[in-house]
Amino acid sequence: MPDAAPVPITDSVSGPLWIFGYGSLIWNPEFPVAERRLARAPGWRRSFCMWSIHHRGSEGSPGLVLALDADAGGHCDGLAFRVEPGQEAMTLAMLRERELVSSAYLEVSLRLETEAGEIGALAYVVDRDHAQYTGPLGLEEQAGIIAHAQGGRGPNRDYLWSTTRHLTELGIADPELDWLSERVRGIAG
Repeated sequence: MPDAAPVPITDSVSGPLWIFGYGSLIWNPEFPVAERRLARAPGWRRSFCMWSIHHRGSEGSPGLVLALDADAGGHCDGLAFRVEPGQEAMTLAMLRERELVSSAYLEVSLRLETEAGEIGALAYVVDRDHAQYTGPLGLEEQAGIIAHAQGGRGPNRDYLWSTTRHLTELGIADPELDWLSERVRGIAG
């Protein structure tokens, strides 16, 4: 994996704790945020490459959620969130409960590029060896799955539409998500 190293499993954080949001964390971080910055993760791409069996689908009818997937020549634009000082342990516990619900994500430390310089941030990337990793899926197949799946946090299509809308509001271009949003609207009616 490019520029990634496992984060020690600890609840003590020295210095500011930054979290990289590239999907639902952008619009629903669920932790106290002291600062937000547009950020780029080189060597990674945002992709609907993870089966969702909890939040946006079920075991019987899995949905798809976004993950960071290694891409040597690519990059992923998103938001870096600096956690409110004193809230680091609570934030780590909450994120681990939310993001590591099925161990399909790996918790890693990434170097992010921001206008104010490089920062280190915690991020959740797909574990390509996990059963929930989809491997490559065509956009039409993704659209069909997303249009119909539903999980504990609601319809899969709402997740897609909210992420796409917030990326657009931030000025972050993602042509694949734009195409998927329109195609899912057509399928869902």
